Amino acid sequence: MNLTEYVKQVSLEDFGKEFQHQAVWNPRLRSTGGRFFPKDGHLDFNPKLYEEHGLEIFRKIVRYELCHYHLYFEKKGYKHGDRDFKMLLKQVGGLRYAPSSRETGNFLTYQCQSCRQLYYRKRRIHLEKYRCGKCRGRLVLLSS
Repeated sequence: MNLTEYVKQVSLEDFGKEFQHQAVWNPRLRSTGGRFFPKDGHLDFNPKLYEEHGLEIFRKIVRYELCHYHLYFEKKGYKHGDRDFKMLLKQVGGLRYAPSSRETGNFLTYQCQSCRQLYYRKRRIHLEKYRCGKCRGRLVLLSS
């Protein structure tokens, strides 16, 4: 079953309404589970979240995007903070926020030489200038 067919099935089962547009995978999405486009009605979904968290969590993400979709076409409050949106999302059991990705390869790992405290940073730090916050020991770069 392709993605659009799956979204149509979830829409009928959980909302009792038809989904009449396209649903596509968008591998460029990073921090969000999906997006609704009011201009043409299509939905984008993050394939990484499906791969990492499985079908059960992905179904909740689909419900979230379908809340935007159905409320928009019913001319009700379809935005994340609107009362109509929050109520419908609670009724169907969708996720309000996407789960975080397990992708941690972007971090640098530093360790204190004295107390072995680990530090994770996105940017490099100047090892002569910065020390451990616990014991003031020297830091060393473990992974880059």
